[in-house]
Amino acid sequence: MGRLVSVNVGMPADVPWRGRTVHTGVYKRPVSGPRMVRRLNIDGDGQGDLGGHGGEERAVLVYQVDSYDFWKKQLGRADLDAGGFGENLTVEGLPDDQVCVGDRYRIGEALFEVTQPRVTCYRVGLRVGEPRMAALLVAHRRPGFYMRVLREGEIEAGQEIAKVASGPERMTIEEIDGVLYLPGHTREQVERALRIPALSPGWQGSMRALLEAADGEGTAGSTGAVGLSEAAASPAPVWQGFRPLKVSAVRAESRTVRSLYLSAPDGSALPDAAAGQFLTVRLTPEGTGAPLIRSYSLSGEPGADAYRISVKREPHGSASAWLHDTVRVGDTLDVAAPRGSFRLVPGSDPVVLMSAGVGVTPVLAMLHALAHERSPRSVWWLHGAHDGAEHPFAEEARRLLRDLPDAHATVFYSKPAGTDRAGTDYDETGRLSAERIRDLALPEGADVYICGPAVFMSEASKALDEAGLDASSVHTETFGSGAGLTPGVAQPGTGRAPHQPEGMPQDGTPVSFARSGMSVRWGKDNGSLLELAEECDVPVRWSCRTGVCHTCELGLLAGAVDYDPEPVEPPAEGNVLICCSTPSEPVVLDL
Repeated sequence: MGRLVSVNVGMPADVPWRGRTVHTGVYKRPVSGPRMVRRLNIDGDGQGDLGGHGGEERAVLVYQVDSYDFWKKQLGRADLDAGGFGENLTVEGLPDDQVCVGDRYRIGEALFEVTQPRVTCYRVGLRVGEPRMAALLVAHRRPGFYMRVLREGEIEAGQEIAKVASGPERMTIEEIDGVLYLPGHTREQVERALRIPALSPGWQGSMRALLEAADGEGTAGSTGAVGLSEAAASPAPVWQGFRPLKVSAVRAESRTVRSLYLSAPDGSALPDAAAGQFLTVRLTPEGTGAPLIRSYSLSGEPGADAYRISVKREPHGSASAWLHDTVRVGDTLDVAAPRGSFRLVPGSDPVVLMSAGVGVTPVLAMLHALAHERSPRSVWWLHGAHDGAEHPFAEEARRLLRDLPDAHATVFYSKPAGTDRAGTDYDETGRLSAERIRDLALPEGADVYICGPAVFMSEASKALDEAGLDASSVHTETFGSGAGLTPGVAQPGTGRAPHQPEGMPQDGTPVSFARSGMSVRWGKDNGSLLELAEECDVPVRWSCRTGVCHTCELGLLAGAVDYDPEPVEPPAEGNVLICCSTPSEPVVLDL
């Protein structure tokens, strides 16, 4: 038996934070008398960010009086009262090391089922007044937990909490929280978690990611962060920083696309790259000042003697212009190791490779890989170009498709030239639009890989969703600055392009944002690398800001960092958590 000490509710409100406004429902207050519990929340309660909180699986948040007593001693605080950790139900009993996912409890008229631990974010620190709180909750194994409402009804403070059923696998909140956030979990633990029907879909997805990363020695991946971050699941870079590679060949692929073949200067073999990965190159054209750092997809056959990157000449693009006009065979470029989570996943399901323009490059590498192994998978090749003069790799793709036993291809030209042959050079006139995608009757259960302009990828992803394809099987690749994630922030940014802020230190540590194409100098007043990026209006993704959630994890292309505070779980090899790190030497970030 436990006891319901307090029922706490609060509607979302705008709260000032670090010069911005956060829309949050974390401020809960105790209420007296009976309250109706409904499928999505308690009467009078609401969530400000439904992406991270709320919904059927996270309708009610529970925290314990025992944990309050712990934090009062740990933090030296006497001002922590019921609702202070954003919970709906403050309870006696029901500790995190005893409550299991799938347990069912009756309180008053209502029936609840435990679904997952609390996912800690910066807002609990905002509420408590302790910025490190998200990390402390995990490190001290006291997260609290969410429940779904199986039967609606009234509840009231003072009522007993009766356990009416035990969850399968007997996996406690403390244990499963550690599996995801802390090192040392086993494959057996992950498999147990996936056998719990009550576990929320988000946590099931994280557990599946851990299982996919499992090695053959009973562990489920080298770090707990594999289940939290795509960047953590990427292969470790095969060399650190930049190394010189020689331009061994140059080839024109279309009116605006040029391929460069890069080899080791001593003729030695290059490490294999996965189909879909990219290279980052550091260019030093005369008169440009700071180096230009750009990323380009590998477009050639994996395992070839040379890496092939294919560069489109962009209007006003200083890097692409230099690579087109100046670089010749025999020149040397500084190159970082192949990276990227946009990779062809092995399996037997159908594969859809969809691209527009120069976005063809990473999916062409995937087509090479499939043809090289004579894959029996059903392969669908969908590409959109302006016309034949702007259609790179046209014959190469046709040759590779002929080597596959079950290949389907549809090429769209938006404005075919008079010399372009329908049925030979292209199949349909017009754009590869969402409407066309819906009409193609793509195979169910397919793994889909999309690359191209941002609008194209957004429309294609939406069309695939409307066609019934599982969103988890749709993979996209974005170059340039990706979309930011600033949960709860009502005004997430200025809308300006990444820029050099005023008053930057002239003698600070160089920091390069590779995807944003800019370099700045960091000084101690700039805070963490995350705060520096925010100051430059570089789009960033974060949630906890204390080194626990790994939302901010990304590739560290070169350099080294110091952490303060130390992350709960270190990032994967070759990556960095920008929320709690500063540069200890010049760094290049995949951001």
